[in-house]
Amino acid sequence: MGADEHIVMVPLMAHGHLIPFLALARQIQQRTGFIITIANTRLNIQYLKSTISTDSNPKLRLVELPYSSSDHGLPSNTENTENLPFDLIGTFYASSKSLSTPVHKLIIDIKEKEGKPPLCMITDVFFGWAVDVARSAGTINVTFSTSGGYGTLAYMSLWLNLPHRKTDSDEFCIPGFPDRCRLHITQLHRFLRMADGSDEWSRFMQPQLSQSLGSYGMLCNTVEEIEPQAVEWLRNYTKLPVWTIGKIPGVSPQMCVEWLDLQDPDSVLYISFGSQNTISPSQMMELAIGLEGSEKHFIWVIRPPVGFDLRGKEVKRVIELVLSNTGQGEEIRRNAAKIREQMRASVKEEGEEKGSSAKALDEFLRNILSRRQVQQSIG
Repeated sequence: MGADEHIVMVPLMAHGHLIPFLALARQIQQRTGFIITIANTRLNIQYLKSTISTDSNPKLRLVELPYSSSDHGLPSNTENTENLPFDLIGTFYASSKSLSTPVHKLIIDIKEKEGKPPLCMITDVFFGWAVDVARSAGTINVTFSTSGGYGTLAYMSLWLNLPHRKTDSDEFCIPGFPDRCRLHITQLHRFLRMADGSDEWSRFMQPQLSQSLGSYGMLCNTVEEIEPQAVEWLRNYTKLPVWTIGKIPGVSPQMCVEWLDLQDPDSVLYISFGSQNTISPSQMMELAIGLEGSEKHFIWVIRPPVGFDLRGKEVKRVIELVLSNTGQGEEIRRNAAKIREQMRASVKEEGEEKGSSAKALDEFLRNILSRRQVQQSIG
């Protein structure tokens, strides 16, 4: 592939987005020899630098963007959702729109220095503003969802349509899903449950997600074989080409890996509510009691508590069910093992034999390169 090409990537300022973007950047760079620039705020770039050595790969570049959280009514040096009170995350999301101007300047600077705009921008699904930035600089935006197919479609459809506001029933259908797929109002996060289109979250989510649908295409962090139906629905709903390039690997702390290597196979629980979700102090205690009562090894990713509904005895019961070697527990573990093998097979590359995710990434790169070549031939 044309090694003189350049791709600019801009993730949302949250570890659950920064890490997959970095992993994808490294995959693309190693595959193509392209220059890959990841742009973000100063503290997030410092975090990314701490996880890799860019000295050994000058074509993987990390660029700081000017950003002041205090300009948006946020505590000083707030540049990530980590440790941010949940009530401020909506304001933090809205502040990300201020990155559009420095990102546009970055793209123009690259265009002037290299004599052509970057091959494309790859930006977070929450950065719909990037579509206009890319267009104005003579390139294209490709939106990247770090979630899977079902999650991406549900999240976009729920925020864009607010279907729970269009019925008197506690159960409702989700546009983009078959009618048999219904949610109950209690399954929604409280900010989504309370959203009416005029609230802070809606004012950010609806225009950004809507604008992201104007992208050239979508990269989705899933495996085609694991979510074939969801990916089909996602393509139908977004009307975009969707390349299933997952599962993008994360960055594992070495101490966790070393400890895991000492444990028996299928003996460790992993607990996480994501980089932007958490539970209340009382329910955190209930979860801890349940984990302790299960007497099983675990890794628990914790962020400051907010609100959730759990019971220690129920946690213990579910853990015992999942880790049992008979009945439903055995089936759950068998299905989990099947999905694990599908994930491994999807990224397999042995000679000319490639898994579905490896093929999808190749197809995406061929597609945007072909577009560049057509543009150059037109003049």
